[in-house]
Amino acid sequence: MIDPATQIELLRHYPMFAALPQTELDVLLSNATVMRLPVGTVVFDENQPCQGFPLLLSGNIRVIKAAANGRELQLYRVCPGESCILTSSCLLGHAAYSARGIVDQDVQMVTLPVPLFRTLLSSSDAFRDYIFSLFSERLTDLMQLVSAVAFQKLDQRLAALLAAKTSPLQTTHQALADELGSVREIVSRLLKNFAEQGWVRLGREQIDIVDAAALKRFSTL
Repeated sequence: MIDPATQIELLRHYPMFAALPQTELDVLLSNATVMRLPVGTVVFDENQPCQGFPLLLSGNIRVIKAAANGRELQLYRVCPGESCILTSSCLLGHAAYSARGIVDQDVQMVTLPVPLFRTLLSSSDAFRDYIFSLFSERLTDLMQLVSAVAFQKLDQRLAALLAAKTSPLQTTHQALADELGSVREIVSRLLKNFAEQGWVRLGREQIDIVDAAALKRFSTL
C-alpha cells in the first residue's frame, strides 16, 4: 500500500488517476510499489523484458541507444508527470526493451505491475488518453532528433543544446557528448571555439552561457 504522502504526490503529478472510481483507485494504490533509485542505476536495458510501468515523482531518467563501440545517443528524458513511451510500447507489443534507461538524478517513482497497466488501459479513458498523448509528444520529439542528426552539423546541434539551457550549466563535456551521441574530444574542441567567439565561458564542470542569442542564430544557419 502506498503511504498517504506518496498518494498525494502521485495524484498531483498524474491527475488522470483522480478520475478513477474509488474502488479502482484503491486497487491501484494497493498493488503499486514505490521505488527509490540513485544516480547511475540502470532501470532497464536492451533485450530485457518489461517488469512494470514507471510513474516518476522526482528525479529523471535518460533513455539512450548505445552502439557497439560504446557511443550513446540520448533519445529522451523521463521527468515527473511523464512516463516512458518505450515501456508503453514494450507492454503493448509484448516486446523486450530496445534501449537503455539510466537514472540521471535520484529517482522516486511508483511502479504499476503489468496486469494493472493493462487493466487501466482497457478500463480508464483518462489513462488511455494519457498514454497515447505521450506517444504523440514523444514522436514529435524523436522526429526532431532524427532531423537534427541527419541535417544539422554537430556544432549547430551543440549550439542549439546550449542555447536551450539555463546558465550556469552544471555539466561535463562528456555528459554533453553523451547527449549528442558524440565523443568528448570533439565536444571539447567545439566548446573551446564557442568560448573564443565569446558565446560561452568554460569552467570546471560548468559552462556559463554568455550570448544565448548568438548560439541560437548559429544553430539555425
